[in-house]
Amino acid sequence: MNASSVTCDEAVTRVVALFETLTPASVATLPAFYAADARFKDPFNDVTGVDAITHIFAHMFEALEAPRFVVRERIVQGQQCFLTWEFRFRFLRFRPGEEQVILGGSHLVFDTTGLVTLHRDYWDAAEELYEKLPVVGGVMRWLKKRANS
Repeated sequence: MNASSVTCDEAVTRVVALFETLTPASVATLPAFYAADARFKDPFNDVTGVDAITHIFAHMFEALEAPRFVVRERIVQGQQCFLTWEFRFRFLRFRPGEEQVILGGSHLVFDTTGLVTLHRDYWDAAEELYEKLPVVGGVMRWLKKRANS
C-alpha cells in the first residue's frame, strides 16, 4: 500500500471487510493487513508478529465451528479505531449446533501504510465464555452472585 493513498478510514474498511468474511483460507492473507511486528492481545493471548497472529486465527477455525465476526460500530480517530463486534460460533463438543455469541470490542492502531500495528481485543471472558460452560459456568455464576451480594 502507498502511504499517501491510504487513509485510516480506508484501512478500517479493509480490516472490517476481512474480519466479516474471514475463512480458513483467507487467514493466509493476514500479512497484507498486519505489520510484520504487530502485537495482538486478548483475554487468552499476547503475541507479537504477524505469524503468531495468523496462528491464533487459524486455530480459531480448528477449535470452533463456523466462527464469524459481525462488526456493529466503528469509531475512527487519527491512526486508530475502536470497533464493537459480535463473535458468533458453535462449540465443537459442548452444545453442538447451538450458536454462541460473544460481545466485544477491538482497539486497532495503524501505521502510515494502513497496516495494523496493534490489535487489542476487549471482552469479558467470565461472562461471555466461562459462564456458558458446564461445571465452570456454575462456579462462575455463583462467584458473580456472591460478589454482587
